[in-house]
Amino acid sequence: MRILVVGGGACGASAAARCRRLNDEAEIIILEATDEISIANCGLPYYTSDVINSREKMIVSSPMRFKNLLNIEVRLNSRVTEINRKNKTVTVNGKENLSYDKLILATGASPVIPPIAGVNGNKIFTVRTLKDGDGIKDILRTGKAKNAVVIGGGFIGIEMAENFVHAGLNTTLVELSDQILAPLDKEVAAFAHNTMRKNGVELILGDGVKEFENDFITLNSGKKIPYDIAILAIGVRPDVALAKSAGLEIGTLGGVKVNEYMQTSDPDIYAGGDSVEIKDFITGKNTIIPLAGPANRQGRIIADNINGFKSVYKNSQGTAVVKVFDLTIANVGNNEKQLLKNNIPYKKTFIFNNSHAGYYPDATRTLYKLLFNEQGKILGAQAAGYEGVEKRIDVISTIMRNNGTIQEMLDSELSYAPPYGSAKDGVNILGMHADNILKGLVKPAFMEDLKDSLLVDVREKPFFDAETIDGAINIPTSQMRERLNEIPKDKKIVLFCNTGFQSYVASRILLQKGYTEVFSLSGGIELFKELIKDDTQSFQFYKLSKL
Repeated sequence: MRILVVGGGACGASAAARCRRLNDEAEIIILEATDEISIANCGLPYYTSDVINSREKMIVSSPMRFKNLLNIEVRLNSRVTEINRKNKTVTVNGKENLSYDKLILATGASPVIPPIAGVNGNKIFTVRTLKDGDGIKDILRTGKAKNAVVIGGGFIGIEMAENFVHAGLNTTLVELSDQILAPLDKEVAAFAHNTMRKNGVELILGDGVKEFENDFITLNSGKKIPYDIAILAIGVRPDVALAKSAGLEIGTLGGVKVNEYMQTSDPDIYAGGDSVEIKDFITGKNTIIPLAGPANRQGRIIADNINGFKSVYKNSQGTAVVKVFDLTIANVGNNEKQLLKNNIPYKKTFIFNNSHAGYYPDATRTLYKLLFNEQGKILGAQAAGYEGVEKRIDVISTIMRNNGTIQEMLDSELSYAPPYGSAKDGVNILGMHADNILKGLVKPAFMEDLKDSLLVDVREKPFFDAETIDGAINIPTSQMRERLNEIPKDKKIVLFCNTGFQSYVASRILLQKGYTEVFSLSGGIELFKELIKDDTQSFQFYKLSKL
């Protein structure tokens, strides 16, 4: 059997290697259009600034290693220009024909390059290949570059902005949307905004590029930004030209359509990676998720099915993590925007939780956001913090993968010792919060609920005097039972404290005293402060006051 693999990235290389491990007799050939195979694309931003200081470290494997270890032939600079499905052949570089028994399309995706004047200038780069990384490094090595502009606030854009700062450049990030990191909701994105600004990145949100000139970038707003180097990081587009010309079915979102076995509309042709449409784990609808983890998994599944081991791709959760200077942000599942777009009812809650036992030195605080429904199904989670953030999101991702609910979050038995966690882990606490909401034991309030509400700061008076939400009155939880006469029953009451625990306790008192319109501010004043610090958000109707 001859297996041809078109593309030597994460999916193609994984599929080829797995095919060899399952079938030592097959002839396996990887056809890669460029002169690079199996590079660490996700490490490119860190390579440009010498955080990764060796080019060799960026090369995951090589044609020689594929040949010596796996007896797989790798042909570089071999672009497949045509697929003849009837004869089961491909044409390479417009002249050589190769036959196949099974064909794997792992063509990946290409950076989006908009039709903007000057976009092809020699100071403007995408970040997709090792050659791209080398070009960026060459400019930085001269020492003449002072101003960098990153267009796009996705993962690559954020990482490039950080690494330009590390390299000593004045850095601006321009994002057309009103927030960076689209998989996040506005509350968690605010932590990223504030961290980037704190580290010297100028964020320009809600604006786009009109024109690249020699020394300046002109934005749609008319603002001009000086630049010595610019990065286009506004997303990628599935590379489906080959599949389309072969008559393979293309999905509604522009990716190659595949079934659960990663087969295309031709049963002898499989496809995976950034070029295919798969199903979203929450909505069941088609989506495109260009992430390395799913691409590698799809490559393995393709190989299994080609070699007689029935294997199914079970939809994508979109689990991801990104480093934003010293901050870690991770997410899984859908965000509020996606749930609203798909008319999926949901509830939400926020908590702050220490990375490890608070009495052990150097504990840091993490914000968690959980989205769930009336049945306790987990719809999505996001977190921003400094230690153990991705660990907790990975736990929630695993629970979701196994169709667990918030009850499994409560029941999860996670490792604990004071330097590493707490006896009640953040995952457990988050599940408890959601459980309390579903049982009606607490009514959560959010920033959008503060207007037209009586705000009650339930912290002790010294904390209230130092800082509170403007317009709030102070009735500490410890005095709540004795001061009920100060709280009207005919108004919406929002209680708040530092992070939400005291206000939850206070709300339990009032709800059991016959009050009905009593709410606890989820995330407390700590989340409130982060949001109003991020002045790009529409949370300016309230402010902090000091008495």
